[in-house]
Amino acid sequence: MRQVLKFGHKKLYIGGALGEASNKESFEVICPADEKPIATIAWAGREDTDRALFSAKEGFELWSRLPLEERLQWTRKLRDKISEKSDLLRESIMYEMGKTWEGTEEDLSSIINSLTYYSEEIVKRKDIPIADKDGTHKHRIISQPLGVVVAFLAYNFPLLNLGFKLGPALAAGCSIILKPSEFSPLSAYLIGEICTEINFPKGVVNILCGDVENVGIPLCESKVPSLITMIGSTETAQKLIAQSSRTSIKRYSMECGGNAPFIVFEDADIDLAITHGAALKIGNTGQICVAPNRFYIHESVIDNFIEGITGIFENVKIGFGRENNPDMGPLANKQSVEKVYHIVKDALAEGGELVYGGGPIDGQGYYFEPTVIRMPDNKVEIVQREIFGPVALILPFSTKEEVLELANSTEAGLASYVYSKDESTLSYFIENLAFGEVHINGLKFDIYLPHGGIKNSGIGVDCSTFALEDYLIKKRVTRALNTV
Repeated sequence: MRQVLKFGHKKLYIGGALGEASNKESFEVICPADEKPIATIAWAGREDTDRALFSAKEGFELWSRLPLEERLQWTRKLRDKISEKSDLLRESIMYEMGKTWEGTEEDLSSIINSLTYYSEEIVKRKDIPIADKDGTHKHRIISQPLGVVVAFLAYNFPLLNLGFKLGPALAAGCSIILKPSEFSPLSAYLIGEICTEINFPKGVVNILCGDVENVGIPLCESKVPSLITMIGSTETAQKLIAQSSRTSIKRYSMECGGNAPFIVFEDADIDLAITHGAALKIGNTGQICVAPNRFYIHESVIDNFIEGITGIFENVKIGFGRENNPDMGPLANKQSVEKVYHIVKDALAEGGELVYGGGPIDGQGYYFEPTVIRMPDNKVEIVQREIFGPVALILPFSTKEEVLELANSTEAGLASYVYSKDESTLSYFIENLAFGEVHINGLKFDIYLPHGGIKNSGIGVDCSTFALEDYLIKKRVTRALNTV
């Protein structure tokens, strides 16, 4: 007897229509909470990728020529239908990612906020005049849609990541091909169903998932895309740039992995720092690009910090399901469990002291214990790896000069955190930390705040008005004032 799956079978969304893969292949979506299939999706082949590229090219010709107000009406219609389907979308994320029900709200609100924010922000855009030194000409800079966008999405925040790309693309007048992760494609495919339901202009949004050879590489190597954008690892970004640059000059906007330092001085509000640090490691099971990777705690308060964060970890309710109301769910997949466990074992082999947790939880599902490890110093290879799990590596420091050097000793440069009450200390780190974001005595992320890294953590930004720049071209218009 054929198994009935909770979410059934989902189809590709290409050219304004839902359809099966040309090769008739499908792919099982597994719930990480119990390792059981919850849906199948159409698994795109090369022919589908080519169709998506052709469709997106035609979609751009249509969408970029629509009056702005008409584009915004369609975007608001899509946003409102997503809001109407919020419970279904949140449930799909809960099952495909194993997230807590509370945790799914961030995904849902993020895509809605992105569609709203960029619809408002694009209206504020004005031509930029440039004064002519000789008084003989008038100059202005106008913005126009860039072209077709290809977006590769990470698995950790399925709809947040999708929204961060879809919002600015639609507002700017670009068409987009969305390639979700195979670990969490379900909610993206549901967006395709919603687009079909409202008869969204065909070709403007295209959604497909498939393997690297038949989808990933052809999307990159095609001359159709003007922008390749991604949320994922630095290694993946390097591959995408190499593949896509072989055939044409393209733009890139990439948010890559982080290695965030979390620095706590002796004069800081220790309880506040503990609360924030623990929340960032427990939230989304630590699968957050801005989660602290290295906790640098002043030697005079490190014992207090370890005791506090361990106390929180000891009381974390682990589980799955809306009714169970857990604090933390499983990791997203088996590979993540193996990776995080390997990091823990390496940390201990390099002299770390296991304070709490330490490994996978027996039974069904990809659960991992919240883990605290006290490291002797920064001279270990393990602190250069992004953990992407509920593991806190805690290291001591004595001076601000020392900890600045330790914090900056990484090729990553996404987020950083500093806790202190001393203004001169805070100014020192604001000026000298080599990260795209410096959070002082707290943290905040929102659609209107730029989110991006430096060094190997990326190119460009997500969120804020600055993200629109990646989706627009600047054209100079010069007119002579006195012509005969």
